[in-house]
Amino acid sequence: MKRRTFHRIVFALAGAYNLAWGAYSMLDPQWLFRFAGMAPINYPDIFACLGMVVGVYGFLYWQVARDPERGIAIAAVGLLGKVLGPIGLVRLIASGAWPMRSAILCITNDLIWWIPFALYLTDAVAARRRAAAASGASSASRTSPAAPE
Repeated sequence: MKRRTFHRIVFALAGAYNLAWGAYSMLDPQWLFRFAGMAPINYPDIFACLGMVVGVYGFLYWQVARDPERGIAIAAVGLLGKVLGPIGLVRLIASGAWPMRSAILCITNDLIWWIPFALYLTDAVAARRRAAAASGASSASRTSPAAPE
């Protein structure tokens, strides 16, 4: 796979980041609200649960780092979340429900990962297509019918 070492480093870092962010958000679920100057939430357990989900993704990203050739589905789901999250946040900020300072949530969790995740998916899909084409070509040569007598 093209840039394999780079992709392994990116997903190892993404895994460590997600685990750290998730753990901190579980331990201090009001941090974002304090940082953004928002009123504390009434149900911090909901944000702590979000932290748990984000943290669990860290283990999945470590799996991609360990075996990049088999991480396409995990990375695709991760990138989808990293695109959908900012869309929701833009809506909250545009409506005035959340302040601009809350954008730190998507800058660190989502936006910084868009290019490396998309680059990985581009490289991984291309590598999979090349492998499938090579496999198809070699199996076709083994199974071609014998010439007529």
